Amino acid sequence: MKKSEKEKIKIPGELALLMIIVLNSFGVAIMSKSGFGISSISSVPYVFSQAFPFLTFGTWNYLFQTALIAALMILARKWNGSYLISFLVGIAFGKMLDVHEAWIAFLPDAFGFRILWFLLGFAVISFGICLSNHCMLPIVPTDLFPRELSGLIRKKYKNVKTTFDLCCLTTTLLISLLLLRHISGVGIGTVICAFTTGKAVSVVEKHLLKHVQFYRITGKNRIHPAVYKKAA
Repeated sequence: MKKSEKEKIKIPGELALLMIIVLNSFGVAIMSKSGFGISSISSVPYVFSQAFPFLTFGTWNYLFQTALIAALMILARKWNGSYLISFLVGIAFGKMLDVHEAWIAFLPDAFGFRILWFLLGFAVISFGICLSNHCMLPIVPTDLFPRELSGLIRKKYKNVKTTFDLCCLTTTLLISLLLLRHISGVGIGTVICAFTTGKAVSVVEKHLLKHVQFYRITGKNRIHPAVYKKAA
């Protein structure tokens, strides 16, 4: 039975944003630990960190996110102040990613654990992206890009997300072969993520929004235009 707005759990968007930074960076780091390949979006900065190790994975991550913000401004043909905030969130995400990688390195590497790390990472990332789509605040650029793009081109989020993931996967493969002469950061897990993350986020959204309502402590309590077309 569908809950009324008064019965739903109220979560501030600001708290959700903090959860996004901590959870998504953890999801990326723990998935990397699995050795089955990381999410297709994160595979792009990862392969650069392998090719040019003088910068950390986290640093390459927010450099990649800067490029996504620039692409969004070009596509939207206008300056959006929230994109700058998203860039700062991306830096926080990159720093948090380095923190998680430091302690996750001490986790066990046995095959059974590696499967667990991948499944845990996939679940956490899917949940984190769902929070990103509904927190009503500027979010990590890698999550912002497909959300904003789906609004700009008026296509369903899950379709845009899947297409974006596949483009990132293709980019990673090309960079790996050209710069490293072998495939790095891409595995069966990366392919699975590319084809299923958008759908997984849609499933999480469907159930989460039945029980939770997001609001903002600061600013206007607005609904982002891209949340719009529910993913189904």
